[in-house]
Amino acid sequence: MPSLSVILITKNEAANIRECLQSVEWADEIIVVDSGSTDDTVAIARAMGVKVYEHDWPGFGRQKNRALGYATSDWVFSIDADERVTPELRAELEQVMREGTADGYFCPRLSQFCGTYIHHSGWYPDYVLRLFRRGAGRFSDSLVHESVQLTGRSARLKNPLLHYSYLTMDDVERKVEHYSSAAAQQMFEKGKRTTLAGAATSAGWAFVRTYLLRLGVLDGSAGLNIALMNARTTFLKYRKLAILNTGASTS
Repeated sequence: MPSLSVILITKNEAANIRECLQSVEWADEIIVVDSGSTDDTVAIARAMGVKVYEHDWPGFGRQKNRALGYATSDWVFSIDADERVTPELRAELEQVMREGTADGYFCPRLSQFCGTYIHHSGWYPDYVLRLFRRGAGRFSDSLVHESVQLTGRSARLKNPLLHYSYLTMDDVERKVEHYSSAAAQQMFEKGKRTTLAGAATSAGWAFVRTYLLRLGVLDGSAGLNIALMNARTTFLKYRKLAILNTGASTS
């Protein structure tokens, strides 16, 4: 059986980290790279016997590449602290690693929003490349929304990775602020520009795309809240970019 390294990055994930690690405890090694947690994240991970490294925060992509650099197994599986590998997905992962017919595999991801699994709204099947041969994949250097850049053939798995991304509306607000700030900075560094009017137009389109075109209406009240969240994230992202643009032009 080929060996497997599981990698994840953390900051203040004490509420998630134990169940996440338990879902992948069958792996040959588990590597956690933490960026200054002030809760019990590091203590819990160390108590569970995984390898823990502590670093500053350079952005999602670069931090995951740091974790990847510590991996020593034949295959690598990247997981986030708010995700869980089910027994069915584990069996499928072990099967495809034995067969080795591809160099990387996309998992469908089934996400929960405040207690409701979401099957529309652009959230499912939400294929993400998480399993790949070590040496065949590397993360983009993006500050946010990083992805695995694979060299070789890819394939899709059938069993979903469970994602508990937004447990409460407080989680929603915290992540909206965090991701909108990171996205604005990333766009600014790429030379993109916008205005407040452009921010409002983009937010309106984000709502329509999520709720109507991606059938969020079929997800009930959760679908409406997701559409509103996407609109708010989009507006804040472009508003923050506009502020960065203004600051750059007056400096």
